Amino acid sequence: MSLPPSPAGPVRWARDLAMGMRFAAGGGRAGRVRTALTAAGVALGVAVLLLGASVPGLLDSWHGREQARENPGLLHPPRPADDTLQYATADTTFHGNPVRGRLVRPDGAHPPVPPGIERLPGPGHMLVSPALKELLDSPEGALLRPRLGYTVAGTIGDAGLLGPGELTYVARPAALAPADGYRIDRFGEGDGPPPLPASAVLLVVMVCVALLTPVLVVIGTSVRFGDERRERRLAALRLVGADLPTTRRIASGEALFGSLLGLVAGGALFLAGRQLAPAVTLWDINVFASDVTPGPLAVALIAVLVPAAAVVVTLFAQRGVTVEPLGVVRHRPPVRRRLWWRVALPAAGALLLVPLTAERPWRDTPWNTVRLAAGSMLLLWGVVALLPWLVQAVVGRLHRGPVSWQLAVRRLQLSSAPATRAVGGITVAVAGAIAVHMLMTGMQAGYARAYAESGKEPRIGLSGEARDWPRTQQALTALRATPGVTAARGYVDALAGPPSTGSKGPADPAGGTVVVVGSCAELRALARLEACHDGAVFTAATGRGATVTAGAPLDLKPPADTDEPARTRVRPWTVPRGARTVPLLAPGHGSGHIVPDVLATPSALDIRALDEPTVEFTVDFDRGTPDAVEHLRNTAARIDPALRELSAVDNPHDARLSGIRTGLFAGAVLTLLLIGSGLVVSTVEQLHERRRLLSVLDAYGTRRATLGRSVLWQTAVPVVLGLGLALACGLALGALLLTMTGHAVTVDLPVVAALTGAGGAVILLVTALSLPALWRLMRPDGLRTE
Repeated sequence: MSLPPSPAGPVRWARDLAMGMRFAAGGGRAGRVRTALTAAGVALGVAVLLLGASVPGLLDSWHGREQARENPGLLHPPRPADDTLQYATADTTFHGNPVRGRLVRPDGAHPPVPPGIERLPGPGHMLVSPALKELLDSPEGALLRPRLGYTVAGTIGDAGLLGPGELTYVARPAALAPADGYRIDRFGEGDGPPPLPASAVLLVVMVCVALLTPVLVVIGTSVRFGDERRERRLAALRLVGADLPTTRRIASGEALFGSLLGLVAGGALFLAGRQLAPAVTLWDINVFASDVTPGPLAVALIAVLVPAAAVVVTLFAQRGVTVEPLGVVRHRPPVRRRLWWRVALPAAGALLLVPLTAERPWRDTPWNTVRLAAGSMLLLWGVVALLPWLVQAVVGRLHRGPVSWQLAVRRLQLSSAPATRAVGGITVAVAGAIAVHMLMTGMQAGYARAYAESGKEPRIGLSGEARDWPRTQQALTALRATPGVTAARGYVDALAGPPSTGSKGPADPAGGTVVVVGSCAELRALARLEACHDGAVFTAATGRGATVTAGAPLDLKPPADTDEPARTRVRPWTVPRGARTVPLLAPGHGSGHIVPDVLATPSALDIRALDEPTVEFTVDFDRGTPDAVEHLRNTAARIDPALRELSAVDNPHDARLSGIRTGLFAGAVLTLLLIGSGLVVSTVEQLHERRRLLSVLDAYGTRRATLGRSVLWQTAVPVVLGLGLALACGLALGALLLTMTGHAVTVDLPVVAALTGAGGAVILLVTALSLPALWRLMRPDGLRTE
C-alpha cells in the first residue's frame, strides 16, 4: 500500500504553513514565550509603520480645516449686504501659548458662518473652543479672562478647530470699525497654514528614519526568536519523513503565526496609542485622534508585507542550516564575512549627506529630502552590517584570560550570529537616537541663543490701525500705567507717494515716502532734534536715496492698484518750507523697524488725512514684575483687540523640543528592553544547547559563579562593540545634521550617557534573567543519555 501523493504548489505551502502555525500555538510554555516575543516585536514595528502612514492624511485634514474656516480678504472686498460681515484678527499669546481670536460684525441677517458654529454670537458674546473654555474656567486663566472681555455663549465644534487643544474664539464686539478688519461674504478661502520651516522638516525626516530603521531591524530579529528550539523540532519532523523544503515551510509557518499575532496586536496598539494624539503639540500642530488614520492602501501593504517579510526572513535563515533526523542540526562551515560591501553602505550614505552640508541653510526640496532620508538610513544600516564582521574579527583575536572569559569567547567564536542579530537592533536604535537628540539639542540651543539675543532687552512692540492722535496718547498713558511697564513710546506712520499725474497705474513701493506723526518726545526717539514744538515738521537724511526736501509736494493717498483712477484718491500735501533736515538716531529703530522720510507733529499733519495709518508702540517692561507681559497684553487688548504683537519674550520651541526628546528617549529605551528580551531567549536557548557541557563542567567542580560570569561576558562583548559602533555613527550623523542646519555641533552628553547606560543595563538584565536557567541546567542528571 503506497502513501497518497503529497499535494503540490499552493496547497502544499498552505498545509505546511498551517502545520507550523499549529506548532507555534501549541508549543508549550517556552513556545508561547517565543511567540509572544515575536508578536511584541512585530507589534511595535506595525504600530510605528501605521503611525508613519497616517502622517499625510493627518496633515491633509489639519490643513483642510484651517482653510475651511478662514478668508484672508480680497483686494476688492464686497459691498455691505445681507450676507456679508466685517472680519478682523485678534490673536494673542498667553504664557507662551498662542490664542487665535477672530472678531465679527454681521452686516445683515444672513452672514456667512465658519465651520463648527451654527450661528454667530450676539453683541458682547463669544464662542470659544473647549480647551479655551477649560482654561478660562480654571485658576490659571485668571489673567486671560480680562483680556477677552466677552460673555461665553457656547463652544466651537470640532469642524472649526485644528485640534482639541487649540485655544481659539470668535467674538462679536459692540463695535467694529472698518479700519480694524475687512469685509467678507464667505469662508473657505484660506491659504492654509504656512509650510514647516526647513529645520523642522529635517527633524521630522530624521525622527521617521530613527524610528523606522530600528523597527525594521526589530521585525527581522523578532521572527527569528527561538531558532535553536525550532530547529530541534524540525529534526523530529525529518525523522517521520518530512523533507528539507517541508521543514523550512513549517518553520516559516511558525514565524508567520507570530507575525500575524503581532500584526493584530500592532493594530490594537496603534488604535490605543492614537488616543494620545490630542495631548501632543508639535510646531502648533495639534490634531484629533480621528485624524491619525492611515490610508487603505498603506494598511493593505503593511498587512501583506509584514507577514511576507516574516516568511522570507525565515526561509533565508534556513539556508544556512541543515536539519537531519535524530535531532542532528548542522550549520554550514563558518564563512569569513566580507568587509567591502559592509563599508560601502555607510560610505554611500556619507556621499549623499556630506554635499548637503555645503547648502547652508539646508533647503527643503524633494531631492534634498530623499537624499537626507536615504543617506541616513544607509548610515544606520551600515552599522548593522558592520557589527557581525566586527564581532567576528574581535573575538577571533581573543584567547587569554580567566576561565569564564575563555568560555564566553569560545562560544562567540563558534557562533556569534544570534547575539549579533539582537545587538544589531540595539546598535541602530542607539545610533539613531543619539543623532536625533544631537540635532534637537543643537536646534534648541540655537533657538535659545536667538531668543536670548533678540529678547535681551525686555521689550514688546505693538502695531495696529491708527485713528487720531488723542487716542494714541490715551493708549500711551494706559500702557505706562500698566504694572511692570518701565517706558512706552508710540507714533503713527503711513506711506505717501509723489504727486499723482491722474493716470492709472500701480503704486510704486520703491518710490514711497514714509511719513511719521508723533509728539516731540516721541520723535526724539527716532531723530536728533535740537528744537521742536507742536506744529513742527522735519525731513530725515535716510541715506537710501533722494531726501525729501522742504516744499516738496506729496500725495497722502496714492493709488492702490491699476483699477482705481488716481484722481479719485488724490490727497495732496506739501512739506512746509520751514522744515529742517535732521539725522536719524538709528535707521530702522522702533517696533516696526521703519526708516522715516518725513517727521511731523500732530498739529502739522492730521493723522486722519493719511492713507491707512498705523500706530507703532514700543513698550519696555521689568522682567522682575510677576506676569508683567500678561498685564501688558491685557492693556493692549483694552486699547484695541486687533493690536498685533511683535516680540521675542516667549520661546515656544524649548518646551516642544524637550517633549520630543523625552518621547524619543522613552521609545529608544523601550526598543532596547524589547531587544534585550529577545537576547534573553537566545541566551537561554544556547544554554539548553550546551546542557550536557554544563553538566560535565559541574561534575568537574566548575563553580556556578564562573559560568555566570561567562554568560555575562558572552552578552557584554557584542553589546559593547555594538555600542561603540552606535556612538561613532550617531555622533557622526548628528554632526552632519547640525552642520546642515547651521547650528553649532553640540553633543548631548547626558542623553549619550543615558543611552549607553541603558545598553549596559541590557547586559545586566540578560545576565540576571539567564542565571536561573543556568542553575537548573548545571545538574549531574544532564549526563544521562539514551
